[in-house]
Amino acid sequence: MRRILLWSLLLCALLFYVLPIYVMVANGLKSADTVSLSTMWKLPVTVGLGGFGEAWRMLSPNLLNSFAMVIPAAVISSIIGALNGYVFSKWRFRGSEVLFALLLFGFFIPYQAILLPLVRFLQWIGLYGTLPGLVLTHIVYGISVTTLLFRNFYVAIPRAIVEAATVDGAGMLQAFWRIMLPLSLPAFAVTLIFQFTNIWNDFLFGITVVPNPQAQPVTIALNNLSGSFSVDWNVVMAGAVLAALPTAMVYLGLGRLFVRGLIAGAVKA
Repeated sequence: MRRILLWSLLLCALLFYVLPIYVMVANGLKSADTVSLSTMWKLPVTVGLGGFGEAWRMLSPNLLNSFAMVIPAAVISSIIGALNGYVFSKWRFRGSEVLFALLLFGFFIPYQAILLPLVRFLQWIGLYGTLPGLVLTHIVYGISVTTLLFRNFYVAIPRAIVEAATVDGAGMLQAFWRIMLPLSLPAFAVTLIFQFTNIWNDFLFGITVVPNPQAQPVTIALNNLSGSFSVDWNVVMAGAVLAALPTAMVYLGLGRLFVRGLIAGAVKA
């Protein structure tokens, strides 16, 4: 009886989370004149692309902008976080704890508090209004959380491994490259998923740093699909599916490593 109740609750939870996806896909496949509140739960009568063709035509340039922004920002911030986490966990020095706390403080600064100095700084270095400027913004803002994740992961790895490498003649960077980095795959999965999701879904930095609609990421373009006087809901629904698909694919591809990385630092060695 208890097992039946558990599976029933899990099934209800699954339906609760799947229903919005069903509504978006079903209405995205319909034509504009067949989308309404009364028919939103029904499957499309005719088989076709519906609003997906128009959504792809309008969003594909911005999807490419998002990939050009997310991939380098997530990878570079993860690499910098790995180096920082390695230093803070295995190479303690005077003031390292204070420096680590100050570095983490950046994670709690709200986006809105830094918009004005951010724009002025990007204008000063000539990157305002460009995708590289947006990439730099997300790299810097992501260093705090990636450092925290990697530091917690490396703390669980015995220090004796690094000490044995130094005895064999390996320097700090050699020990990181040859020993710590191969062990860091689960941690990289966590940071890449975390950074990919946060950067992909960002709206505020995208609309502030890159005012040009042609160079903006897909989240801004998706918001612009809603017209001032009328809304083609099939196109909006299809666009939402297209915009959410990359993050879903990342979770599906790195899901197992993500769980391993989350629990890796739970037990201290």
